[in-house]
Amino acid sequence: MKQHHFVIISLPAQSHINPTLQLAKNLSRAGTRCTFVTTVNGFRKLNNLPSIDGLFYASISDGNDDGAAKMDFGDYLKQLKRVGSENLKKLIDELAGDGHPVTCLVYTFLWAWVAEVAREINLPSAFLAIQSATAFAIYHHLFSINNNGVYSSTSEIELSFPIKLPELPLFSRDDIPSFLLQNDPYSSFMIPVMREHIQNLEHDPNPRVLINTFDKLEEKSLKILDKIGICSIGPLIPSAFLNGNELEDKSFGCDLFEKSETYCQWLDSKPEGSVVYVAFGSVAMVKEEQKEEVLQSLMESEMPFLWVIRSSKEDDKKKNDEIYGLNGKGMIVPWCSQMEVLFHKSIGCFVSHCGWNSTLESTVAGVPLIGVPQLSDQMTNIKMVEEVWGTGVRARVEEEGGIVKREELKRCLEVLMGDGEKGNEIRRNVKKYRDLAMEDVKVGGSSHNNLNEFLESL
Repeated sequence: MKQHHFVIISLPAQSHINPTLQLAKNLSRAGTRCTFVTTVNGFRKLNNLPSIDGLFYASISDGNDDGAAKMDFGDYLKQLKRVGSENLKKLIDELAGDGHPVTCLVYTFLWAWVAEVAREINLPSAFLAIQSATAFAIYHHLFSINNNGVYSSTSEIELSFPIKLPELPLFSRDDIPSFLLQNDPYSSFMIPVMREHIQNLEHDPNPRVLINTFDKLEEKSLKILDKIGICSIGPLIPSAFLNGNELEDKSFGCDLFEKSETYCQWLDSKPEGSVVYVAFGSVAMVKEEQKEEVLQSLMESEMPFLWVIRSSKEDDKKKNDEIYGLNGKGMIVPWCSQMEVLFHKSIGCFVSHCGWNSTLESTVAGVPLIGVPQLSDQMTNIKMVEEVWGTGVRARVEEEGGIVKREELKRCLEVLMGDGEKGNEIRRNVKKYRDLAMEDVKVGGSSHNNLNEFLESL
C-alpha cells in the first residue's frame, strides 16, 4: 500500500475536534502519517495532545491568531477562507520541504474551501461529515444541483413541509437542522456554506465522504447518499470503548477545557443504572430559567445526578453545591470525560441537547437519551432517536417561553429510569444498537472495511 500522509483539518471546537482527531489516531495506527491541523489560536488552547507514532500536529493562521478580534461568525468564515487557504498551501509546501509530502487532505464542516485548495494543487481530498447521515441526506436533498434541490441556486425561498426522503419518516420544520430555516439567525451564512459543501462534492469526478456513523444505524440514510461516494467509518470514539484493541486509548485528547477529578469516585458510590447524566455540550448557552427547570426536575425526581455546567468564573465552580442547594443529591462539575461517564455502570440515562457526537456516544455506551434539542442538527437527531431507533425520548418545549418545563422533564425521567414497558423497550433498543456498533467496527465489520477501502482508493 502507498505510504500516505494525511493532513486532517478541524475547527477548534470540541465537537469538531473529537471525531476528527479520533480519525487521525485511527489512520496513524493503520500505518499512515497524519498531521492534525487547526487554527493558531485554537491550537494554543488544546490540552492533552495524544502521543502516537505517526501522529503530528500543526496550525495555520485564520487571521485572528491572538483571538482578540470580535466579529460576526459569517464574516469570520469569509476571513477563514481567504487567509486560511493561503496558509494551508504554505503548510503543505513546508511539509513537502521537510520530506513529508502530503497525499490527501481531509476536512470537516465549515472548511468547504479545502476541496478547492486540493484541486488547485492536484491532491485528493475527503470530506469528513461529523453529523448524522440523515442530516447529510437532508442537505443533499436541498442543495443538490443534480436533484434540482430547492436551495441549489438560491436561498430566497421558503421551504415547504413535510420533506420526504426515501424510506425515512416525514420531516417537519421542527425536524430539520434549524439553520436551514429562513428565520434562523445562522441561515444567512450556513446555507451558502452547506451549498458549497454539497456542490463541491457533485463537481468532483471522484468524491469521497467519510461519515461518523455506522451502517446498521443509518442504512437507509446512507443508501440515499450512494452517488456522492459516502462511506461510514464510525463510531469515531476512543478504541478502548469499542474493540478494546488499544486499551490506552480512553479519551479523545486535545481537550479545550480542564476536567474535574472528583466525579469518578462519586459515581463509584452509586448503584448500577441509578444516575442521571446531564450535559449540554461545549458551545450551547443554557438560559437560567431552563437551568432552574432542569435542576428542579432532578431534585424532585430524587434521582442522583451528575450535571456538567461550564462556568467562566472560578468561584462558581467552587460554590456549585452552595448555589444550587444540592444537599448531596447530585454533583455539578465544570467539565468531564464524557466517554468515561457514559460507560460508567452507574449511569441510567443521559439528558442532552442531542448533538451528533453525544447521540452516537450514548448509543455506543448503551445509555438511553432524553433530548432537549436547541439548534442545528440536534432537531434531526432526536427525531431519529425517538421515532426510528427507539433509543430515547424528546422533551417537548413549551411554546410560550421556549423552554422545557420541569414536569415534562420529570415525565421523561420516569419513562427512562422507571420499569415501565416503554422504558424497557428503549433499553432493549439501545443495547441492540450498542452491539451492532461493536460489530461494525471490529475487523471485518463494515466501518473497518470501509476505512481500508478508502485507503486503497487513494
